[in-house]
Amino acid sequence: MPWTGIAVAGVVVVAVLVILGLSSGFLVDWTWFASLGYLDVFWTVVLTRALLFGVVFIGTAGFLWLNGALAARYSRRIGALEQQFLGGQVLTGLFDERRRRLWRFLVLPVAAALGLLVALGEIGNWDVLLRFIHQVPGGETDPVFGRDIGFYLFSLPAYVALKNWLLTTLFLGILIAGTVYWLHGDIELDPVRRAISPAALAHGSALLGGFFAVKAGSYFLDRYLLLYGDNGVVVGAGYADLHIELPILWLLIGLAVLAAFASWANLRVRSARLPVAALVGVFGGSFVLSILVPGLVERFYVKPNELELEKPYIERNIALTRRAYDLHQIDVRPFPIEQNLTFQALQANRETIDNIRLWDWQPLMDTYAQLQEIRTYYKFHDVDVDRYHLDDSYQQVTLSARELKSSLLPANAQTWVNRHLLFTHGNGVVMSPVTRKTAEGLPFYYLQDIPPVATGGPTVREPRIYFGEETDDYVVVKGSVPEFDYPKGKDNIYGNYAGKDGVSVGNYAMRALFAWYFGDVNLLLSRYVTSDSRILFRRTIQERVAQIAPFLRLDHDPYVVVSDGRLFWIQDAYTTSDYFPYAQPLPGAGLNYIRNSVKIVVDAYNGTVDFYVADPSDPLVATYARIFPHLFKPLAAMPADLQAHVRYPEDLFFMQAQIYRTYHMESPEVFYNREDLWQFPREPSGGQNATMMPYYIIMRLPGEPRAELFLMLPMVPSQRENMIAWLAARCDAPDYGKVIVYEFPKDRLVYGPFQIEARINQNTEISQQLSLWNQLGSRVIRGNLLVIPIGHSVLYVSPLYLRAETGQLPELKRVIAAYGDKVVMAETLGGALAALFEEPTGTVPHEAVTVASPAGADDHLHAALDHYSRAIDALRAGNWATFGSELDALHAALEAAQHAGGGR
Repeated sequence: MPWTGIAVAGVVVVAVLVILGLSSGFLVDWTWFASLGYLDVFWTVVLTRALLFGVVFIGTAGFLWLNGALAARYSRRIGALEQQFLGGQVLTGLFDERRRRLWRFLVLPVAAALGLLVALGEIGNWDVLLRFIHQVPGGETDPVFGRDIGFYLFSLPAYVALKNWLLTTLFLGILIAGTVYWLHGDIELDPVRRAISPAALAHGSALLGGFFAVKAGSYFLDRYLLLYGDNGVVVGAGYADLHIELPILWLLIGLAVLAAFASWANLRVRSARLPVAALVGVFGGSFVLSILVPGLVERFYVKPNELELEKPYIERNIALTRRAYDLHQIDVRPFPIEQNLTFQALQANRETIDNIRLWDWQPLMDTYAQLQEIRTYYKFHDVDVDRYHLDDSYQQVTLSARELKSSLLPANAQTWVNRHLLFTHGNGVVMSPVTRKTAEGLPFYYLQDIPPVATGGPTVREPRIYFGEETDDYVVVKGSVPEFDYPKGKDNIYGNYAGKDGVSVGNYAMRALFAWYFGDVNLLLSRYVTSDSRILFRRTIQERVAQIAPFLRLDHDPYVVVSDGRLFWIQDAYTTSDYFPYAQPLPGAGLNYIRNSVKIVVDAYNGTVDFYVADPSDPLVATYARIFPHLFKPLAAMPADLQAHVRYPEDLFFMQAQIYRTYHMESPEVFYNREDLWQFPREPSGGQNATMMPYYIIMRLPGEPRAELFLMLPMVPSQRENMIAWLAARCDAPDYGKVIVYEFPKDRLVYGPFQIEARINQNTEISQQLSLWNQLGSRVIRGNLLVIPIGHSVLYVSPLYLRAETGQLPELKRVIAAYGDKVVMAETLGGALAALFEEPTGTVPHEAVTVASPAGADDHLHAALDHYSRAIDALRAGNWATFGSELDALHAALEAAQHAGGGR
């Protein structure tokens, strides 16, 4: 029959849709993990989640159903609601057995629904379960209970999760049983009549006894949770916690155990007095003993003698917080500030001077966007800072990956074919030295254009970027339509993906799966998708990594690296916990323990993801290595060229600096009084004051033989602006990861960044020049002020950019330098240093800090235009000497352009 066939087909279609809806995510994940070679990770997580879900669901639903069924079985009579349903009939005994079966049947879906909700809530604890099973020792013990730190990182969270599940299940069991008894009239709560049947009383007593037993276990765990308290003086267990609260918890454990046995004894006695007495004893005792008594002791005994009583616990708090954030290994050194920096000292620190960063990320991003995005669909996500050995020198550079964002295509080009088959990848990176500029004040390029052209930078043989920070949509490769590779004049160059990534969509079953998953029927209908086609998805770096290892916390900034002619992304990852005893939690971060234990490398072309253990001493990463034995590799297995680009991560350094502001004080008395509290310096930003952030810098530390890459941040005293210290994290082998703090003498004034900014603003010549520029149709952009330690002195450098009010192209026009009480501004860093130390400009080490444009005719014309602009600026300022010299330079530049162009 045709109608029968249509009906069957409809049922089949509906069944297929339901199955796809339930299984598409699972199947897509399965194929994706398999394509990356991490199928064992997938199955470990899936099976653990399934096991945990099954155990919790069966345990919760079974317990709830059993309690509801028992309540229906032993309830003594039909309730008022049932009597209304039966029309007030007297022959209720006729329906007694039937209605008991009905209630047992009705309880089942309620128990299953509640069990499902509880199981779904607990499934997120799969990693807690795995860490508990595979835990490794932490290697040290806590000072109160003598338990290994691994107990707190792995066992205690599992016990707390188990306790919470048991309490939730018992509460729901009491609720369901009580509801059934109430509906049957075994529990009456009317104002006129309050009563409870013996069956309900016995059942409730059994459940209440179980609740008190779990509560006793909860009090037992609360002993360990004392180590995470905060009384405003001590983070962790203080005097009152250990001398008052801890004994009280033992007493409450005893009360809860007695209450449990009393409740179970009531199964025979069946009196309401025993359960009520148990409840009053436990909860009343808990309120009086654990809240009132410790509060009174704290207020009237501890507070008046706080420093004396809390001193040993402050010491524990300091010591364990420093361990939790790895601050105990910081090398503290004095920095005897000197005001004898000379030009000869600059010559001896050429590597530092030649790498002073004059390009801030925002002006550089604007310039890159205008000059190097080339087409509207390309986008630079951010600017990364790294170092390379170029031209036999160690240089700090900025890089930015030219990614393709198909959503930036013109509106009439936003077709499915363009977005998913044609425009699939970005192309190349831009690389610039941090100090150099062209005569026009624009960045000098080591790598530029499409495909990348190297001018002193590393060669890029495979510039295609299929995986990055902007690749937020899926693409299909190896289709019948060639992929757009890069523009070339009026034509375009096309190619095909030959990398390793991708899931095959060559058959209709796989196409249907992904069409359903992405909600895009074009995947199923398009004839451009062939039997060889593969789909690339989860292409953003952090999404890709988080899908494989959701238990790792990722640094906010993955950075691009050019290595052996290819492009890679390095992503720093952290293992964290909020269960480290006596450790100060980081405000707003949800952690009190962190290690940069993992370095992740993602191939920008192939999409391969490799996890390397950077800190094998971390018990968390050692535990994860047990859970996922094929996921992690030793750091030594990372290619040597990539190892050279590993750097200390910004997020970790900033977190450590936040904690170190307080926890550099190791004396309990000083810590208690907060008399040496530090804070981050302020700096002007967009007309407002912002907190100075850490920055990378190549410099040579005092007494060290060579320059290295550091991540550094100055510190100032609380409520003051003078500099008190600076922190530096080493990024280069063999000292990678070591953090040094240089402390200034407390009896000497060392200008902080905000004070230097004030001196710059108070400089008459500089402020007049800035005001003049702002009045002549330009916008002055002040760059970040950098603190540059050289020897035992401190140099301050800040770039200055000009941008037309209607333009988007900032130009580096001036450099401000300060040392001691002197502040100067010049066109180049070399000129600023020459003026600062009153040396002839030609003797300043400027070869690496000023840039002569290439010797083409166009470059000479650009130079001429620059000299003309300076001449006009000098004329407006009334500086006739500069005006005359710039006119002479303009004439020379025009003659040079004429000769370069072949004229006479």
